[in-house]
Amino acid sequence: MRIGVPREVKDGEFRVGLTPQGVRTLAAAGHALVVERGAGAGVGFDDDAYAAAGAQLCVGPDEIWDCPLVVKVKELQPTEYRRPRPGQRLFCFQHFGPEPELLDAALASGASFVAYETVGENHGSLPILAPMSAIAGRLALQVGMWCLQKQNGGSGVLLPGIAGLNPVAPGRVLILGAGNVGANALAIAHGIGAEVSVIAASERRLGPLRARYRERAEFLTGGDALAARIADADLVVGGVLTPGQLSPKLVTRAMLARMRRGSALVDVGIDQGGIAETSRPTTHSDPVYVEEGVVHYCVPNMPSACARTASLALEAAALPFAAALAADSLHAALAARPELATGVQVRAGAVTHAHLARDTRRALKRLEEMLA
Repeated sequence: MRIGVPREVKDGEFRVGLTPQGVRTLAAAGHALVVERGAGAGVGFDDDAYAAAGAQLCVGPDEIWDCPLVVKVKELQPTEYRRPRPGQRLFCFQHFGPEPELLDAALASGASFVAYETVGENHGSLPILAPMSAIAGRLALQVGMWCLQKQNGGSGVLLPGIAGLNPVAPGRVLILGAGNVGANALAIAHGIGAEVSVIAASERRLGPLRARYRERAEFLTGGDALAARIADADLVVGGVLTPGQLSPKLVTRAMLARMRRGSALVDVGIDQGGIAETSRPTTHSDPVYVEEGVVHYCVPNMPSACARTASLALEAAALPFAAALAADSLHAALAARPELATGVQVRAGAVTHAHLARDTRRALKRLEEMLA
Protein backbone atom coordinates (compact mmCIF):
# COMPACT_ATOMS: atom_id res chain seq x y z
CA MET A 1 0.00 0.00 0.00
CA ARG A 2 1.07 3.61 -0.59
CA ILE A 3 1.33 5.44 2.72
CA GLY A 4 1.52 9.24 2.85
CA VAL A 5 3.20 11.31 5.57
CA PRO A 6 2.33 15.03 5.31
CA ARG A 7 3.98 17.99 6.92
CA GLU A 8 1.88 19.17 9.86
CA VAL A 9 0.17 22.55 9.45
CA LYS A 10 -1.27 23.16 12.94
CA ASP A 11 0.23 26.14 14.76
CA GLY A 12 3.35 25.08 16.63
CA GLU A 13 3.09 21.44 15.57
CA PHE A 14 6.56 20.07 14.80
CA ARG A 15 5.93 16.38 15.39
CA VAL A 16 5.94 14.02 12.43
CA GLY A 17 3.78 10.95 11.78
CA LEU A 18 6.69 8.67 10.88
CA THR A 19 10.43 9.02 11.41
CA PRO A 20 12.97 7.65 8.90
CA GLN A 21 13.17 4.49 11.00
CA GLY A 22 9.42 4.00 10.76
CA VAL A 23 9.59 4.55 7.02
CA ARG A 24 12.36 1.97 6.77
CA THR A 25 10.29 -0.58 8.71
CA LEU A 26 7.20 -0.14 6.55
CA ALA A 27 9.21 -0.07 3.33
CA ALA A 28 10.86 -3.35 4.30
CA ALA A 29 7.37 -4.84 4.63
CA GLY A 30 6.69 -3.95 0.99
CA HIS A 31 4.83 -0.67 1.34
CA ALA A 32 5.54 2.48 -0.68
CA LEU A 33 6.12 5.55 1.48
CA VAL A 34 5.51 9.09 0.23
CA VAL A 35 6.81 11.85 2.52
CA GLU A 36 6.26 15.56 2.04
CA ARG A 37 9.51 17.51 1.96
CA GLY A 38 10.26 19.12 5.31
CA ALA A 39 7.85 16.86 7.22
CA GLY A 40 10.50 15.93 9.79
CA ALA A 41 12.64 19.07 9.65
CA GLY A 42 11.24 20.46 12.90
CA VAL A 43 12.56 17.49 14.87
CA GLY A 44 15.87 16.99 13.08
CA PHE A 45 14.90 14.37 10.48
CA ASP A 46 15.98 15.80 7.13
CA ASP A 47 14.74 14.82 3.70
CA ASP A 48 17.93 12.91 2.87
CA ALA A 49 17.32 10.62 5.85
CA TYR A 50 13.82 9.82 4.58
CA ALA A 51 15.11 9.17 1.06
CA ALA A 52 17.80 6.86 2.43
CA ALA A 53 15.11 4.98 4.36
CA GLY A 54 13.24 4.30 1.13
CA ALA A 55 10.71 7.13 0.95
CA GLN A 56 9.65 8.99 -2.15
CA LEU A 57 9.80 12.72 -1.43
CA CYS A 58 7.22 15.12 -2.82
CA VAL A 59 6.83 18.89 -2.83
CA GLY A 60 3.50 19.95 -1.34
CA PRO A 61 0.68 17.82 0.05
CA ASP A 62 -1.21 16.86 -3.14
CA GLU A 63 0.62 13.59 -3.73
CA ILE A 64 0.37 12.68 -0.03
CA TRP A 65 -3.40 12.89 -0.11
CA ASP A 66 -3.57 10.57 -3.10
CA CYS A 67 -2.31 7.73 -0.88
CA PRO A 68 -4.84 5.17 0.43
CA LEU A 69 -3.42 5.53 3.96
CA VAL A 70 -2.28 8.83 5.47
CA VAL A 71 -0.36 8.76 8.77
CA LYS A 72 -0.01 12.10 10.51
CA VAL A 73 -0.12 13.54 14.03
CA LYS A 74 -2.85 16.14 14.55
CA GLU A 75 -6.46 16.32 13.49
CA LEU A 76 -7.32 17.92 10.16
CA GLN A 77 -6.93 21.68 10.07
CA PRO A 78 -9.38 23.85 8.07
CA THR A 79 -6.98 24.01 5.12
CA GLU A 80 -7.03 20.19 5.04
CA TYR A 81 -10.78 19.62 5.40
CA ARG A 82 -11.26 18.88 1.71
CA ARG A 83 -8.21 16.63 1.40
CA PRO A 84 -9.55 13.17 2.43
CA ARG A 85 -11.46 11.19 -0.18
CA PRO A 86 -13.82 8.19 -0.22
CA GLY A 87 -12.15 4.92 0.73
CA GLN A 88 -9.09 6.56 2.24
CA ARG A 89 -7.86 5.84 5.79
CA LEU A 90 -6.56 8.62 8.01
CA PHE A 91 -4.59 7.61 11.11
CA CYS A 92 -3.89 10.41 13.60
CA PHE A 93 -5.43 12.25 16.54
CA GLN A 94 -8.99 13.22 15.64
CA HIS A 95 -10.66 15.15 18.55
CA PHE A 96 -14.02 15.50 16.81
CA GLY A 97 -15.98 16.21 20.01
CA PRO A 98 -15.26 19.94 20.39
CA GLU A 99 -15.03 20.63 16.63
CA PRO A 100 -18.38 20.09 14.84
CA GLU A 101 -17.04 21.56 11.57
CA LEU A 102 -14.21 19.04 11.62
CA LEU A 103 -16.68 16.21 12.12
CA ASP A 104 -18.84 17.53 9.27
CA ALA A 105 -15.80 17.54 6.98
CA ALA A 106 -14.90 13.99 7.99
CA LEU A 107 -18.42 12.71 7.36
CA ALA A 108 -18.60 14.46 3.99
CA SER A 109 -15.27 13.02 2.84
CA GLY A 110 -16.34 9.37 2.78
CA ALA A 111 -12.99 8.40 4.32
CA SER A 112 -12.35 6.34 7.45
CA PHE A 113 -10.82 8.18 10.41
CA VAL A 114 -8.91 6.12 12.97
CA ALA A 115 -8.16 8.07 16.15
CA TYR A 116 -4.96 7.61 18.12
CA GLU A 117 -6.77 8.69 21.29
CA THR A 118 -9.28 5.82 21.36
CA VAL A 119 -7.25 2.89 20.00
CA GLY A 120 -7.35 0.15 22.63
CA GLU A 121 -10.16 1.75 24.65
CA ASN A 122 -12.05 -1.55 25.14
CA HIS A 123 -8.86 -3.45 25.95
CA GLY A 124 -8.13 -1.58 29.17
CA SER A 125 -5.40 0.65 27.76
CA LEU A 126 -4.78 3.54 25.41
CA PRO A 127 -1.40 2.53 23.97
CA ILE A 128 -0.97 5.45 21.56
CA LEU A 129 -2.42 8.18 23.75
CA ALA A 130 -0.49 7.04 26.84
CA PRO A 131 2.98 8.34 25.93
CA MET A 132 1.55 11.70 24.83
CA SER A 133 -0.36 11.97 28.11
CA ALA A 134 2.82 11.22 30.02
CA ILE A 135 4.68 13.97 28.18
CA ALA A 136 1.81 16.44 28.65
CA GLY A 137 1.63 15.65 32.36
CA ARG A 138 5.32 16.33 32.82
CA LEU A 139 5.18 19.46 30.71
CA ALA A 140 2.21 20.74 32.73
CA LEU A 141 4.47 21.55 35.66
CA GLN A 142 7.12 23.10 33.44
CA VAL A 143 4.70 25.42 31.65
CA GLY A 144 2.81 26.03 34.89
CA MET A 145 5.97 27.37 36.53
CA TRP A 146 6.50 29.55 33.47
CA CYS A 147 2.92 30.88 33.75
CA LEU A 148 3.51 31.81 37.38
CA GLN A 149 6.39 34.12 36.46
CA LYS A 150 5.51 37.82 36.65
CA GLN A 151 6.35 38.59 33.02
CA ASN A 152 3.73 36.04 31.94
CA GLY A 153 0.96 37.43 34.14
CA GLY A 154 1.63 35.22 37.16
CA SER A 155 1.95 36.18 40.80
CA GLY A 156 5.64 35.35 40.98
CA VAL A 157 5.45 32.13 43.00
CA LEU A 158 8.44 29.79 42.83
CA LEU A 159 6.84 26.37 43.29
CA PRO A 160 9.82 24.67 45.02
CA GLY A 161 10.04 27.49 47.58
CA ILE A 162 13.33 28.27 49.32
CA ALA A 163 15.06 26.18 51.98
CA GLY A 164 17.73 27.29 54.44
CA LEU A 165 17.96 29.75 57.31
CA ASN A 166 15.23 31.97 55.87
CA PRO A 167 12.88 29.49 54.23
CA VAL A 168 9.93 30.35 52.04
CA ALA A 169 7.19 27.74 51.81
CA PRO A 170 6.77 25.94 48.50
CA GLY A 171 3.82 26.68 46.25
CA ARG A 172 0.66 24.59 46.13
CA VAL A 173 -0.22 22.42 43.14
CA LEU A 174 -3.69 20.96 42.67
CA ILE A 175 -3.91 18.10 40.17
CA LEU A 176 -7.31 17.03 38.88
CA GLY A 177 -7.23 13.42 37.73
CA ALA A 178 -5.14 10.41 38.71
CA GLY A 179 -4.59 8.89 35.29
CA ASN A 180 -1.53 9.13 33.08
CA VAL A 181 -1.48 12.93 32.99
CA GLY A 182 -2.08 13.28 36.72
CA ALA A 183 0.49 10.65 37.70
CA ASN A 184 3.21 12.29 35.61
CA ALA A 185 2.32 15.78 36.82
CA LEU A 186 2.52 14.47 40.38
CA ALA A 187 5.95 12.96 39.76
CA ILE A 188 7.35 16.32 38.67
CA ALA A 189 5.50 18.37 41.30
CA HIS A 190 6.76 16.08 44.05
CA GLY A 191 10.25 16.06 42.57
CA ILE A 192 10.60 19.84 42.71
CA GLY A 193 9.28 19.97 46.28
CA ALA A 194 5.89 21.60 45.76
CA GLU A 195 2.95 20.93 48.06
CA VAL A 196 0.64 18.67 46.07
CA SER A 197 -3.01 17.66 46.28
CA VAL A 198 -4.51 15.17 43.83
CA ILE A 199 -8.28 14.89 43.36
CA ALA A 200 -9.88 12.01 41.49
CA ALA A 201 -13.39 10.69 41.04
CA SER A 202 -12.75 7.50 42.97
CA GLU A 203 -10.36 5.86 45.41
CA ARG A 204 -9.69 3.19 42.79
CA ARG A 205 -7.76 5.69 40.66
CA LEU A 206 -5.98 7.20 43.66
CA GLY A 207 -4.91 3.89 45.22
CA PRO A 208 -1.69 3.30 43.23
CA LEU A 209 -0.55 6.90 43.69
CA ARG A 210 -1.36 6.86 47.39
CA ALA A 211 0.66 3.67 47.81
CA ARG A 212 3.65 5.16 46.02
CA TYR A 213 3.72 8.65 47.57
CA ARG A 214 2.04 8.01 50.94
CA GLU A 215 2.30 11.11 53.13
CA ARG A 216 4.26 13.08 50.50
CA ALA A 217 1.08 14.26 48.78
CA GLU A 218 -2.58 14.72 49.66
CA PHE A 219 -5.15 12.50 47.94
CA LEU A 220 -8.84 13.39 47.87
CA THR A 221 -12.04 12.44 46.09
CA GLY A 222 -15.18 14.34 45.14
CA GLY A 223 -16.37 17.80 44.16
CA ASP A 224 -16.38 19.09 47.74
CA ALA A 225 -12.63 18.52 47.91
CA LEU A 226 -12.12 20.54 44.73
CA ALA A 227 -14.17 23.45 46.04
CA ALA A 228 -12.20 23.37 49.29
CA ARG A 229 -8.69 23.21 47.77
CA ILE A 230 -8.81 25.33 44.64
CA ALA A 231 -8.83 28.71 46.38
CA ASP A 232 -5.40 28.05 47.92
CA ALA A 233 -3.79 26.54 44.81
CA ASP A 234 -1.04 28.41 42.98
CA LEU A 235 -1.27 26.01 40.03
CA VAL A 236 -4.16 23.82 38.89
CA VAL A 237 -3.43 21.03 36.41
CA GLY A 238 -6.46 19.63 34.59
CA GLY A 239 -5.69 16.03 33.68
CA VAL A 240 -9.14 14.41 33.57
CA LEU A 241 -9.77 12.31 30.46
CA THR A 242 -12.62 10.13 29.31
CA PRO A 243 -11.51 8.60 26.00
CA GLY A 244 -13.44 9.87 23.01
CA GLN A 245 -15.67 12.14 25.12
CA LEU A 246 -15.75 15.83 25.89
CA SER A 247 -13.92 16.76 29.08
CA PRO A 248 -16.18 17.28 32.11
CA LYS A 249 -16.47 20.91 33.23
CA LEU A 250 -15.19 20.50 36.75
CA VAL A 251 -13.90 24.01 37.43
CA THR A 252 -16.48 26.78 37.44
CA ARG A 253 -15.86 30.45 36.86
CA ALA A 254 -16.84 31.08 40.47
CA MET A 255 -14.14 28.66 41.66
CA LEU A 256 -11.47 30.43 39.62
CA ALA A 257 -12.61 33.81 40.93
CA ARG A 258 -11.74 32.60 44.44
CA MET A 259 -8.10 31.93 43.51
CA ARG A 260 -5.40 34.52 44.19
CA ARG A 261 -4.75 36.77 41.22
CA GLY A 262 -1.78 35.52 39.24
CA SER A 263 -2.43 31.84 39.93
CA ALA A 264 -2.34 29.51 36.93
CA LEU A 265 -4.42 26.82 35.24
CA VAL A 266 -2.86 24.35 32.80
CA ASP A 267 -5.76 22.59 31.08
CA VAL A 268 -4.27 19.47 29.51
CA GLY A 269 -7.75 18.28 28.51
CA ILE A 270 -8.37 21.26 26.23
CA ASP A 271 -8.17 19.11 23.09
CA GLN A 272 -11.43 17.53 24.29
CA GLY A 273 -13.02 20.82 25.32
CA GLY A 274 -11.23 21.55 28.61
CA ILE A 275 -12.13 21.05 32.27
CA ALA A 276 -12.89 24.70 33.15
CA GLU A 277 -15.76 26.94 32.13
CA THR A 278 -13.22 29.60 31.20
CA SER A 279 -10.98 27.36 29.06
CA ARG A 280 -10.60 27.95 25.33
CA PRO A 281 -7.90 26.63 23.00
CA THR A 282 -4.69 28.63 22.58
CA THR A 283 -1.59 28.03 20.47
CA HIS A 284 2.14 27.64 20.99
CA SER A 285 2.63 31.06 19.39
CA ASP A 286 0.09 32.68 21.74
CA PRO A 287 -0.28 30.21 24.62
CA VAL A 288 -1.81 32.12 27.54
CA TYR A 289 -4.59 34.51 28.49
CA VAL A 290 -5.84 35.82 31.82
CA GLU A 291 -9.43 35.41 32.96
CA GLU A 292 -10.80 35.90 36.49
CA GLY A 293 -7.23 36.90 37.37
CA VAL A 294 -5.93 33.38 36.56
CA VAL A 295 -3.33 32.71 33.86
CA HIS A 296 -4.75 30.04 31.51
CA TYR A 297 -2.49 27.79 29.44
CA CYS A 298 -4.73 25.83 27.06
CA VAL A 299 -2.56 24.57 24.19
CA PRO A 300 -4.14 21.45 22.62
CA ASN A 301 -0.87 20.05 21.22
CA MET A 302 1.29 20.48 24.30
CA PRO A 303 3.68 17.57 23.52
CA SER A 304 4.89 19.41 20.42
CA ALA A 305 6.92 21.61 22.76
CA CYS A 306 9.16 18.53 23.06
CA ALA A 307 8.54 17.44 19.50
CA ARG A 308 11.50 15.14 18.94
CA THR A 309 10.89 13.09 22.08
CA ALA A 310 7.17 13.09 21.35
CA SER A 311 7.64 11.97 17.72
CA LEU A 312 9.82 9.05 18.75
CA ALA A 313 7.40 8.01 21.50
CA LEU A 314 4.37 8.38 19.25
CA GLU A 315 5.89 6.30 16.46
CA ALA A 316 6.95 3.53 18.85
CA ALA A 317 3.33 3.24 19.99
CA ALA A 318 1.54 3.77 16.66
CA LEU A 319 3.77 1.96 14.15
CA PRO A 320 2.38 -1.57 14.71
CA PHE A 321 -1.14 -0.25 14.19
CA ALA A 322 -0.10 1.73 11.10
CA ALA A 323 1.35 -1.48 9.67
CA ALA A 324 -1.97 -3.24 10.27
CA LEU A 325 -3.92 -0.40 8.65
CA ALA A 326 -1.84 -0.87 5.52
CA ALA A 327 -3.68 -4.16 4.91
CA ASP A 328 -5.83 -4.50 1.78
CA SER A 329 -9.05 -3.81 3.67
CA LEU A 330 -10.05 -2.14 6.90
CA HIS A 331 -11.74 -5.39 7.89
CA ALA A 332 -8.40 -7.20 7.60
CA ALA A 333 -6.69 -4.48 9.63
CA LEU A 334 -9.22 -4.84 12.46
CA ALA A 335 -8.84 -8.61 12.40
CA ALA A 336 -5.05 -8.27 12.73
CA ARG A 337 -5.26 -5.63 15.46
CA PRO A 338 -8.62 -5.77 17.32
CA GLU A 339 -7.57 -2.77 19.44
CA LEU A 340 -8.07 -0.63 16.34
CA ALA A 341 -11.83 -1.14 16.45
CA THR A 342 -12.46 1.59 19.04
CA GLY A 343 -10.10 3.85 17.13
CA VAL A 344 -12.42 3.92 14.12
CA GLN A 345 -14.52 6.99 14.91
CA VAL A 346 -15.83 7.71 11.40
CA ARG A 347 -16.16 5.14 8.64
CA ALA A 348 -17.31 5.92 5.11
CA GLY A 349 -19.49 8.87 6.07
CA ALA A 350 -20.92 7.55 9.35
CA VAL A 351 -20.04 8.00 13.03
CA THR A 352 -19.03 4.60 14.43
CA HIS A 353 -17.70 5.45 17.89
CA ALA A 354 -20.33 5.30 20.63
CA HIS A 355 -19.06 8.20 22.76
CA LEU A 356 -18.65 10.46 19.73
CA ALA A 357 -22.19 9.65 18.61
CA ARG A 358 -23.50 10.55 22.06
CA ASP A 359 -21.61 13.86 22.16
CA THR A 360 -22.87 14.67 18.67
CA ARG A 361 -26.45 14.13 19.80
CA ARG A 362 -25.85 16.32 22.83
CA ALA A 363 -24.43 19.10 20.65
CA LEU A 364 -27.45 18.93 18.35
CA LYS A 365 -29.79 19.10 21.33
CA ARG A 366 -28.00 22.18 22.68
CA LEU A 367 -28.25 23.81 19.25
CA GLU A 368 -31.98 23.05 19.07
CA GLU A 369 -32.48 24.56 22.53
CA MET A 370 -30.60 27.70 21.51
CA LEU A 371 -32.73 28.08 18.38
CA ALA A 372 -36.04 27.36 20.13
